[in-house]
Amino acid sequence: MKRLPIGITTLQSIKKDNCYYVDKTPFVKKLVDNGKYFFLSRPRRFGKSLFVDTLKQAFLGNKQLFEGLYLEKNWDWSIKYPVIHIDFGSRNIKDVNLLKRWIIEQLKEHIIIYNVKIEEEDDYGFLFRKLILKLYQEYKTQVVVLVDEYDKPILDNIENTEKAIEIRDILKDFYSVLKTAEPYLKFVFLTGVSRFSKVSIFSGLNQLNDITIDSRFSTICGYTQSELETVFAEQLEGVNLEELKYWYNGYNWLGDKVYNPFDILLFFDKREFRPFWFETGTPTFLIKLLKQNKYYLPKIEELEVGEELLSNLDIDYIYPENLLFQSGYLTIKETQQLLGKWYYKLTYPNFEVKTSFNDAFLTHLTPPPLKNTTEIELTKAILQNDLEKLKTALHSFFASIPNDWYRRNDLDNYEGFYASVVYALFTGSGLNTKAEDTTNIGKIDLTVFYQDRAYIIEFKVVEKEAENKA
Repeated sequence: MKRLPIGITTLQSIKKDNCYYVDKTPFVKKLVDNGKYFFLSRPRRFGKSLFVDTLKQAFLGNKQLFEGLYLEKNWDWSIKYPVIHIDFGSRNIKDVNLLKRWIIEQLKEHIIIYNVKIEEEDDYGFLFRKLILKLYQEYKTQVVVLVDEYDKPILDNIENTEKAIEIRDILKDFYSVLKTAEPYLKFVFLTGVSRFSKVSIFSGLNQLNDITIDSRFSTICGYTQSELETVFAEQLEGVNLEELKYWYNGYNWLGDKVYNPFDILLFFDKREFRPFWFETGTPTFLIKLLKQNKYYLPKIEELEVGEELLSNLDIDYIYPENLLFQSGYLTIKETQQLLGKWYYKLTYPNFEVKTSFNDAFLTHLTPPPLKNTTEIELTKAILQNDLEKLKTALHSFFASIPNDWYRRNDLDNYEGFYASVVYALFTGSGLNTKAEDTTNIGKIDLTVFYQDRAYIIEFKVVEKEAENKA
């Protein structure tokens, strides 16, 4: 029996064959009952591909895979639908020609699987449409189209704007087939990491329902606290639940907060707290973008944005806030509606992301050995409550940063650089920090907490006038 995707709902979970099965299938029924075209964005390694496979197996009519699950008795198994499953996640696409070839190869694979005859075609758009029509004719039923990691070819080239735009245009042309083939389609589901604007990549596909920020589907990927404690009760024996929550819980899409499944499953295997999810991919491009925009790093903890910033990503106008949210480094903390518009307050989802992201930021400033040494000295200074040692550690670290970092354009950016570095240093070291903490007499730039102590840090840059040697 093929193992079903592990995920979470509040409806049902079972254990058999020495595997844990968390029933995700109620979401399959909910989607089909509420529309035809859907789009879902979630960060990497959040179970998107597993959910796509659940959809695929349901529409193919593989009832035996759903034994004991919700869908077994809540699905019409008498109808089997042909499924076109396109996956862009398994290849690193670096040019337009490779993308076209990869699309055609996947479509030809479906021709072989379903044993249908289609005239030889070198155009991916024509071949896609012909395949849909042929399956509709041969199987006397509508066709299901599932696209996994729809945006990965663009993200593979995000640092090369010209090439990314070329690839975007190819994908836009490919997805446009879904609009013209509408009468022959039963269900369409696209998923990926980024939410590119409909105008830029789904032009004309107006009926596409984006369920990324939708309370009804907020836990379609990930584990809620209650399900974690119920389904994995045996694995949680002897585990400090508060520490587990502190490390890995906190992702929020307007519903219950969820854990990243990748973190939890590796924690159960290793039985130790480590940044498992973060270690699978370093946000190099994002950190470069923050540096390029002279981003004031401490404000990430309490970032306020409008809905349009979260909803639309355009290659021509890439905003750090957009990438931070869509890639999983920030999540929704609060929402408010003003004059008919929604606004969101964002923050780090958990300790793993907050610490690891700031540590990665510092790695791009100075060689890791020197950074690690500074972190050790800084931590020792806090543990010993030795302010002189703390001062020395900070001075040494700034002395190691290349001189061109000190070039400034205005006072705010200059002061903000120091604030960002010190904030990242303390936070990346694993210390409990709070940026711009509001008090009744104003804001504190940075507060570092340890046991019953609080270290209050203010940032002021004083210019020394050069001596007149004339």
